Amino acid sequence: MTYKQKFIKFMVENGVLRFGEFTLKSGRLAPYFINTGNYKSGAQLAKLGEYYAQCIAENGIQADTLVGPAYKGIPLAVTTAVSLYTKHGLDLSYCFDRKEVKDHGEGGLFVGKQLTDGERVIIIEDVMTSGKALREILPKLQASANVQIAGMVISVDRMERGLESNLSAVQEVYKEFGVRVYSIVTMADIIEAIENGIIEGKEYLDKMKEYRSKYGVE
Repeated sequence: MTYKQKFIKFMVENGVLRFGEFTLKSGRLAPYFINTGNYKSGAQLAKLGEYYAQCIAENGIQADTLVGPAYKGIPLAVTTAVSLYTKHGLDLSYCFDRKEVKDHGEGGLFVGKQLTDGERVIIIEDVMTSGKALREILPKLQASANVQIAGMVISVDRMERGLESNLSAVQEVYKEFGVRVYSIVTMADIIEAIENGIIEGKEYLDKMKEYRSKYGVE
């Protein structure tokens, strides 16, 4: 299996990717649901870091530092940094933002690597629904230093258009900020995994394709 297929299987086995009938925050009725809150053990986190690191390596994203937006992005950036070093021999720095600026001690907006002008950073997040996390972290990054955003890495691209646009959240942030978003897998990969028997769920295949046809983007 490819690392993408292994990741999809990993999500299913850990109850992160589920099939059925789910009402999303958008009000849409979806045949699948992704709950990253079900990652809660050391073993899961270690494996998750390997998949993020593989995505970065396979896409050849060149960077100096990983940024994990508080709070969900913090453990993701840490485990990805560890995996990049242990699995790929890449020693990148990492940092994460504070919710409130610390005015004593070392101070600053970020914990970990203190960012400098020209530094290339990768933002690490779980999923992207509206691009809110990116919109919140960008001003903080720009206030700290004149950094270069090498990209943003997420676990799943739903490939689904927004409520007020024909673009997906991934496409919108690229159009608005010029930030390229890389995902470990996409909704199209999940459909393909069902078709190829990598995971169970063929009874949901028609509904998955129908949902993709109705709300999906390329």
